[in-house]
Amino acid sequence: MALEVGNIVEGKVTGITKFGAFVALPEGKSGLVHISEIANSFVSDVHEHVQMGQSVKVRVLSVSEDGKINLSIKRAQETAPAAAQPREAFRRPAAPRQNQQIRPAAERTAADGPSSNTEFEDRLKKFMQESDSRIADNRIYADHRSRSRRR
Repeated sequence: MALEVGNIVEGKVTGITKFGAFVALPEGKSGLVHISEIANSFVSDVHEHVQMGQSVKVRVLSVSEDGKINLSIKRAQETAPAAAQPREAFRRPAAPRQNQQIRPAAERTAADGPSSNTEFEDRLKKFMQESDSRIADNRIYADHRSRSRRR
């Protein structure tokens, strides 16, 4: 059986490095499972997930012209549940229906919800005043320092 991209094959771990694991495949070939392709969670140490001599199922990701084979353990374990999830879970929130009226923020009342324009505007004014004050203080300080250097 020739190794083709997408095939899932059984192999044996022959070497472990800090960047992945080497897996012996059928027909005497071997490939590399990169550390990012070992598990769906973060992998800091490859030894925590695979051991030497362990038999693993891997998916062939690519076969380069020079014979290097890239493998994935986590993609071999992926099954249909990810594809079987309903598409509704990924949809954006629905737009307002045509019979609903959207009122401008100025017309909203406190009964409409916690979004109060006056509260926001008050906070914004306070922030702007504090910001202007700080900028003025910084300019005075910078001018004072630059004058003392010129002498």
